[in-house]
Amino acid sequence: MRVTDLTDDDRLWVQERTELLFGGDFVVSRTEVHDPHKLPGFIAAEGRERVGLATYCLYRGECELVTIDALCQFMGVGTLLLDKVEAAARAAGCTKIWTITTNDNLDAQRFFQKRGFIISQVRLGGMTKIRLLKPNVPRVGYYGIPVRDEIEFEKVLAPLPIE
Repeated sequence: MRVTDLTDDDRLWVQERTELLFGGDFVVSRTEVHDPHKLPGFIAAEGRERVGLATYCLYRGECELVTIDALCQFMGVGTLLLDKVEAAARAAGCTKIWTITTNDNLDAQRFFQKRGFIISQVRLGGMTKIRLLKPNVPRVGYYGIPVRDEIEFEKVLAPLPIE
């Protein structure tokens, strides 16, 4: 498997994946609207087939992991993508990486916590505000759990070792 920078040739595919996963070609975090197909990111591929993607946004010494999508779970795709985003964040001088998921996304919560992220904020009822910007967000999500809250995870990034 190889992970490469997201290129212009990948952007339409990223837009299609965003629409499929998030019910539109944009995502919202902290009420900020992001167009993942316009952001920097990485594509994981097995041969010629894309098997994952991650997009991110850098600002104020922090990195937001905007999207991460492994098309096949438990094969290391998400971990490889996250490692690449963390490396890009460190190279840009970021001291922290953060991301947001919803209360129903238990798989994401497990994924991030196993990789050193901690819960930094819980916005109870946060999806009410998100639905004002994106009304098609489902009310019931994974495992039949009502989608109500935003859970923010963060990880402090250790500086790169000096060689």
